[in-house]
Amino acid sequence: MAKAFVKLTRPTMRKLKAGEQIAEHGIMFERLVTDDGVFTVNVMVNGQRIHRAVGRESDGTTRTHAEEFIEKIRRDARDDRLALPKGRKIALGFRDAATKYLARLPGEGGKDIDAKRWRLDLHLKTFFGDTPMSKLNSFDIERYKKHRSSEGAKPGTINRELAALSHLINKAIEWGWLDHRPARIRRLQEGQGRITYLTIEQCKRLIESAMADQNPQIYPFIVIGLETSMRRMEILSIRREHVDLPRMVIWIPKAKAGAREQPITSHLAEFLAGHIAALQSGTPWLFPSMGAREGHTVEVRKPFRRVVQRAGLDPDQVVRHTLRHTAITHLVQAGVDLPTVKRISGHKTLIMVERYAHQNGEHIRAAMDKLEERYRKAS
Repeated sequence: MAKAFVKLTRPTMRKLKAGEQIAEHGIMFERLVTDDGVFTVNVMVNGQRIHRAVGRESDGTTRTHAEEFIEKIRRDARDDRLALPKGRKIALGFRDAATKYLARLPGEGGKDIDAKRWRLDLHLKTFFGDTPMSKLNSFDIERYKKHRSSEGAKPGTINRELAALSHLINKAIEWGWLDHRPARIRRLQEGQGRITYLTIEQCKRLIESAMADQNPQIYPFIVIGLETSMRRMEILSIRREHVDLPRMVIWIPKAKAGAREQPITSHLAEFLAGHIAALQSGTPWLFPSMGAREGHTVEVRKPFRRVVQRAGLDPDQVVRHTLRHTAITHLVQAGVDLPTVKRISGHKTLIMVERYAHQNGEHIRAAMDKLEERYRKAS
């Protein structure tokens, strides 16, 4: 017998103002500030809480679709109960799987754990909730991509989140939580947009602004970034014993492309010697933080934006990763061959470094002038 709806009717939904919502029989409708409406379901099925976004009003989603979705997951649950023997384990939900995954990953020497935790906790867990891992499908993945795009996330950002999801699924199979891959994950096409980097004069202004800032860590963070091309977390997680001043290298045990030695300039070696000498005795980190669980600073976004703005630059365009882009771009423009740049930057492939060869054609023009000069001398 079909349920009778009293509150969740077309007239009542149309009357809702931005931010208001109504719920009935496990279906909720919320009016967004864009005047669009979104349907979600929140029901108990087979002893598990299912909380899922069904779709938006602008996409043609109606209350009937939400009803059909609830009926489908209940029908699937009934089919599973009939097909499986008694005493079976309750399917592992996405939220629990992600929590166990993050707890287990450090023991296996996992990489970029902080970034994975950020993407899972902030976005993926919120969206997939307690959906059983075995019930994930390609339609769910596509809905997630569309949802994140509607929030303004760029394709590259969404792809990094999909990579974390894919790794979780791979580990779930390896650890016996899943017996097969439940969904195919297709990445979004990323544009080859122009890389933002700083000119020499802008670098100077940024450094001067950092020196005057009240945060004592932002100045060394920017200096190291500009003179090494190291990534944010690679810089913030440097330990004293990782810095080899006589050899002028920094050991990075958990780099994105694998452990590596990072070459440094003689100026940076001198700078680091002074910075390390000024640290409190017994502190193992170059960027210590008593309040951080890791023991070192993990985020410098706020002071970085403040310093960028004071330097007369756009904090929405010049971000922390811009320091890495700047160092690599200037290496290329200085005429350093791409394999050597790859060795310094720690990129996985040469193709990734070639993107920087197209930034500002002055070095290319200079190379062509040398070719012309050589021909003229020969003739």
